[in-house]
Amino acid sequence: MKSTVWLLAAATTLTLTVQAGTPPTKGSKTPNPAIRIAPDPDNGGIRLAKGFQALVFADNLGRARHAVADPVTGTLYVKLDRLKDGKGIVELLDTNGDGRADQTITFGTYPGTGMGIYNGYLYASSDTSVYRYKMTNGKVMATTQAEPIVVGLTLQRQHASKSLALSPDGKLFVNFGAPSNACQEKDRQKGSKGMDPCPILENYGGIWVFDANKLNQKQADGKRYATGIRNAVALDWNTSDNKLYALQHGRDNLNNWGGVFTDTVSAELPSEEFLQVNNGSDFGWPYCYNDHFQNKKMLAPEYGGDGKTQDRCAGKDKPIMAFPAHWAPNDLLFYKGSSGANAFPARYRNGAFVCFHGSWNRAPLNQGGYFVAFIPFGKNGLPSGKYEVFAENFAGVEEQGTPGENANAGKLALASPGDAKARPVGLAEGPDGSLYVTDSVKGKVWRIMYTAKK
Repeated sequence: MKSTVWLLAAATTLTLTVQAGTPPTKGSKTPNPAIRIAPDPDNGGIRLAKGFQALVFADNLGRARHAVADPVTGTLYVKLDRLKDGKGIVELLDTNGDGRADQTITFGTYPGTGMGIYNGYLYASSDTSVYRYKMTNGKVMATTQAEPIVVGLTLQRQHASKSLALSPDGKLFVNFGAPSNACQEKDRQKGSKGMDPCPILENYGGIWVFDANKLNQKQADGKRYATGIRNAVALDWNTSDNKLYALQHGRDNLNNWGGVFTDTVSAELPSEEFLQVNNGSDFGWPYCYNDHFQNKKMLAPEYGGDGKTQDRCAGKDKPIMAFPAHWAPNDLLFYKGSSGANAFPARYRNGAFVCFHGSWNRAPLNQGGYFVAFIPFGKNGLPSGKYEVFAENFAGVEEQGTPGENANAGKLALASPGDAKARPVGLAEGPDGSLYVTDSVKGKVWRIMYTAKK
């Protein structure tokens, strides 16, 4: 009860910073006459697929995570992983129509990751709660108090972010990442066996569903919707087929077991998994991992696996697409735009964008990730083609390949994630069809627009 009172009391003060509007960049060309917003000449330092341009919508917000845009006004909300000036949410407004944020309002006293809008409310999460703010004309007013939706969650040291997704019928889906790598008796220790059955799965390692309209729910008030998911930071509800989708962060340290699990194998496996999540899905963690080379779920070495054995994993749910290990998919967005001055071409509608935040343990191979991928989808709720590199060069290191193709594969000569100038983490779609991408290093926000003739 104390934590709930603190949430309501602490989240009411807002700070407003008004900045001079940034004029359109001189010399920029916009082939489409409907475009009135001038992109940056260098696209804000990133490289994009053909026909697209970008501008820096905001900068230096702090460690930005997920974002969401009001579907009518376009007001952009960005969640911060760490408080900046004591605040955890940034509200960004473009009041003069130049395409860039010129008003910055900060509020809320909890850092975190999750963001969403449903039924006139802005939903956000900390590592121990989910709460919401009533919106007025697409904005959170200074007098608006936070309402607690899910409270009393235990803070964990690993995979604590409570990313979320909302369905049109009022279901709130929340990630409960496992506070463990592979449910070993001694976490991440060589030779330590996995606990069997894994007790962590009682309260973690899956996605829980709650009532988005009900206040003061505890975890026990929700229902475990899916299990066997180590950590799914990226969640989204696809309105085209009314299903939940997620991307899982695969486990680490296969090389702790030696033998066939060499350092190189551990750099490439297990897969980062793109999941269609249905009620009752079981994707196998910690007993299983996904091997995209064999296209199979394999038994983890902590449970007797040797890189060839499936055993209990043969019947586990498989991903709809798999990526190389440790790219860290941190956000997922199904693109809806069908109109608006900056709407993407028809082939992008109902397709998926994924933010890869970048790896930390792909040695001895190159770092991977640090780009935004696009995945075309068919009417059957499954990918209709391979992923494409849509936006890259966030890290500031030259990459191989051409955006729009699959040659890059996210490989870049980067010593460590700490050397990256920016790391893409959050996605949001504006009502005009623009795609926003956030950065977790300094808090830059890019606005990506389609500017070729339609």
